[in-house]
Amino acid sequence: MWMRLLLAVPLLFMPNMLHLSVETGIPGLNLANIIFIIVLGALLMGGKRYAPLEPRGYLTPALLLLFAALTIAFLIAQATMPRNFMEDFTYLKNLIFYPLLYFVYRRCGQDAKGTRQLIIFVMIVAAVAGLEAIREGLDYGFGNYNESRRASGPFGTDYSTANRAGVFYAMFLPMFIAMALFFRKQKFWRLAAIGGCGIMVIAIMATYSRQSYLIALVAFALLLVRRNVVLAVIIAALMVPAIGLLPESVTQRVAETEQQDSVGEEQLDVSTASRFEIWGGATQMWTEHPIGVGLNRFKQHIGTYVPRYAGYDAHSIYFLMLAECGPLGLLALLFLLWRVLWMGVRFTRSVPASDAEGKALSLGFILLAVSTGLGNVYGSPFFEGAVMANFWALCGLMEHYFALKRRAPAPGAALVPGAAAGAPAPAMQGIGDRFPLAARMAPRRYGKDKD
Repeated sequence: MWMRLLLAVPLLFMPNMLHLSVETGIPGLNLANIIFIIVLGALLMGGKRYAPLEPRGYLTPALLLLFAALTIAFLIAQATMPRNFMEDFTYLKNLIFYPLLYFVYRRCGQDAKGTRQLIIFVMIVAAVAGLEAIREGLDYGFGNYNESRRASGPFGTDYSTANRAGVFYAMFLPMFIAMALFFRKQKFWRLAAIGGCGIMVIAIMATYSRQSYLIALVAFALLLVRRNVVLAVIIAALMVPAIGLLPESVTQRVAETEQQDSVGEEQLDVSTASRFEIWGGATQMWTEHPIGVGLNRFKQHIGTYVPRYAGYDAHSIYFLMLAECGPLGLLALLFLLWRVLWMGVRFTRSVPASDAEGKALSLGFILLAVSTGLGNVYGSPFFEGAVMANFWALCGLMEHYFALKRRAPAPGAALVPGAAAGAPAPAMQGIGDRFPLAARMAPRRYGKDKD
């Protein structure tokens, strides 16, 4: 029990780390690193009890390839544009650090009940983070849209991190939707999931993140189609007139994507148009530096290609990886996302149709992977610890949970006294085996040596 509580600490801390910022006084070491070291040390001291159920994690090769690509990009940066070495090294450490939570939680050593509780706790933490965004939205008011009055939840102190907050809520929304749709007999958890859906949706609206609106709609549509095509059509028809019930500021934000210029022609708003210009500059950057400009060097180079956006972020993890790490970095990232997605597919295929919980969690995880990929098209929160730490922890927990399910004995299988755990009993046993005294009284009739 104490280990389960210890494992819950990082899950609670990581999304809220900005609220609990503590300086350690040690360069390159923060409170998140210390908590990680404590949890990892406790697991290692537990020995084989906390060994992973499978010798190699499904995401291990992809993560190692990504770490290698980031390290090569770090070396390129030191060779071509050396700056503060310790600052660059800390930056590399932070990129590699948060995915390590996957390795920790896949060896959590919990039974099925404990693992399920940790998965639920991840979702509770996400819902509480959503409540913080809702509170901010209510404080600001849902009147006319104002760029500086966007909710950021625990992910920042002002509107500049609202998009990251929106991506986080959109990532975890499918887990709640899947539980609400596929938990047929577990009424309490179904109602709790519906409440979680409501929290996530309102939180997304409070961030005014247009990409998060799109991600949420895509995830909802795919899960509805998977659940029942007729139901999906009915809900889609009802959603069209329901758009008018949304706060005016939300519809205003979406409408701002396209604006009319002075002569009445449609054009993209400044925020959207700037991204295409920056992405064009990133492509030119890669053309001139085929192996990448080096880790953490995009902002120093982008002004050469798009002068008015000097010092800007790439606003897309894919263009950022291509520009800084070259094709190897981009391929490593895409390979990792593919492995996460395919791991979810394997989960779905490994559980029987009667297992509503397994189906809900696996389908929700698949859409979580899709949402994560989409959330990094229009932004680059992939290496943001507050946004992604619990994602990596959930990957490890899900792998452990479904490994437990695969090892569980078949329902209704009896166990023979003295047999190994999980071994099914023989279909039929002789009377002599079941009643040894009868075998001794009539050995020729009931004994093992009868003709």
